[in-house]
Amino acid sequence: MSETVKQSQSFAQPEANTAQTELGSYRHFMQKEIFEQPRAIADSLKGIETVTPAWFGERAAAIFSKIDSVLILACGTSYHAGQAARHWIESLVRLPCHVEIANEYRFRDGVPNPNALVIVISQSGETADTLAALTQAKKLGHTYTLSICNVAASSMMRQTELRYLTRAGAEIGIASTKVFTTQLVALFLLTLALAKERGRLTAEEETFWLRALRRLPSAMQATLELEPQIIAWAKTFAHKAHALFLGRGLNFPIAQEGALKLKETSYIHAEAFPVGELRHGPMALIDDGMPVVATMPNSALFEKTKTVLREARMRGAELFVVADFDTPFTDDDGFHVLRVPEQESLLSPILHAAPLQLLAYHTAVLRGTDVDKPRSLTKSVMEE
Repeated sequence: MSETVKQSQSFAQPEANTAQTELGSYRHFMQKEIFEQPRAIADSLKGIETVTPAWFGERAAAIFSKIDSVLILACGTSYHAGQAARHWIESLVRLPCHVEIANEYRFRDGVPNPNALVIVISQSGETADTLAALTQAKKLGHTYTLSICNVAASSMMRQTELRYLTRAGAEIGIASTKVFTTQLVALFLLTLALAKERGRLTAEEETFWLRALRRLPSAMQATLELEPQIIAWAKTFAHKAHALFLGRGLNFPIAQEGALKLKETSYIHAEAFPVGELRHGPMALIDDGMPVVATMPNSALFEKTKTVLREARMRGAELFVVADFDTPFTDDDGFHVLRVPEQESLLSPILHAAPLQLLAYHTAVLRGTDVDKPRSLTKSVMEE
């Protein structure tokens, strides 16, 4: 590993091994990589005893203390991870955070803020649009830059002052799965590091969140054991042409990622909307038998969300809900409900992602598409 991308030894990227690049007992790499997520998350948390900005580079503490906002630039799945991070950063750090699609940012007349931390996120570190957006940000005067990437020797890792290497290992399937969840873990670690450096993380809170993170691998494993229920759902989706995905707040980016996975792998037209937006136009799309997927935590907005879902059901939608373990649904609600294991509310969206990945995978298998190599797509978009 070159000096420009070197991290502390505890967080060095493990080399891809033969086991990671062979299918073994799995039918497709996408399926294998979905089931590697407990291991990938556990690897991401190895060596963590206390929260420290040093995870992100030698100058991270000094930079984190100077910034007054965060700007995240990314595309596709990485953009959805960035959108989730915005909720964490604004909630726990109390810093303004803006998330932009990289290929839009570089072509508009934005207002630069030299005191912002610019974060670029990419699976490969070679995403042309994101690299171009990083170049544009630097031209506008941004000097505080951080990359989150899964490839150590990538262009992106060489072009930012701070960097973090995710520990997903080799990902062969074009539709990203374990890289997405390790990006989320990395971004939550970044949130904690920012909060601690800026005096917004008490010792008790640090202990609380580190314990919650350590429970994630086992909770993810338990979530993946719900696969039979997801297979049953996929039998409904396999014969559909359209689907809607819904979420609120921190769960909306997870709904967006679920819709992206379904259309990438199965070629079903899928769109995601914030729950409250359904009444502002998208409700007209719902007809008899349309599948509508909602990712729903047990939050203060539960009853409001449930009311909107009932309206969708009255118009013919078949409702599929990924919920927290204690979300108060009843059999009388008439929804298909899958409950993920217990987890702290800010981290439960990471668990919600896995059933949506499995839904996309099994729907694609039933439709007979090329799951690992969807048509017209590449693993890394290297042209603008």
